[in-house]
Amino acid sequence: MKSGLGERMTWSNRAWDISQINGLQLGLGLLSIGRVWGAASSTIPSDDETISLLNAALSNDVRFFDTAPAYASSEKRFGAFLDTLSKDQRSTLFVLTKMGEHWDHDREQSYIDHSRCALCRSIDRSLKSLGDISLLQLHKATPGVIAHRDTLAALDYARSCGITAFGASVSSLDAAKLALETGRYSALQFPYNASTRTFEPLLNAMDTAGVIPIINRPFNMGASVQNTTDKTQAGQSAFQFLRDNLSRGIILTGTGNAEHLKQNIDMFKSVFH
Repeated sequence: MKSGLGERMTWSNRAWDISQINGLQLGLGLLSIGRVWGAASSTIPSDDETISLLNAALSNDVRFFDTAPAYASSEKRFGAFLDTLSKDQRSTLFVLTKMGEHWDHDREQSYIDHSRCALCRSIDRSLKSLGDISLLQLHKATPGVIAHRDTLAALDYARSCGITAFGASVSSLDAAKLALETGRYSALQFPYNASTRTFEPLLNAMDTAGVIPIINRPFNMGASVQNTTDKTQAGQSAFQFLRDNLSRGIILTGTGNAEHLKQNIDMFKSVFH
């Protein structure tokens, strides 16, 4: 399958058609720059380390970046980086964020609120931090909120703000099926790896419907490579699994370290090039 890493994307963020994605693209999940996560309890990078990470992504032709309000300071830090870029540089990047799970800075924990007011406030805050949003995803999307009137009202509000593409980040097969059936979501984000295959039954239906899979946890939150002596081989095997089972989509690597990102990019290239 053809990999998009290294190809320069040219369509506008404001008129982004996600169906134009060909093959499998490597993206960077930005949870690590906002809060601790993962099998090994990541360390939040400093400002300088964050800039090094994001510059490493750009210099290696990574163009898809996935963040969320629930990732604590992630949106704010990524937005500050975006502000340092030229208009031409910014136009090549695709910013994916979410609504529905939020961050309580006082308690330092996330919480879920899918009410109309909370979703619309979240959209406003994300736009203030990030500027353009290429894809807005419904976070913690359950069957009960996929097509709820508050969710639909928030999607309409987002359209009025210039956001044109929507997705759902799902954790159950029922939620994924319903999101697919509504026809309102052009992408579904979910974990997928050799150990986590919950959503595999929907892959063909997604492909037929033109709905793009956004794969998080390709290394099973680091567990796939954590306890092995040959981490390169383990990482390549994880990418090979996705290559063998997906025709196209975005694969998110979630590292917060520039050197680790480069290693992941090299593994990705070794499998897809």
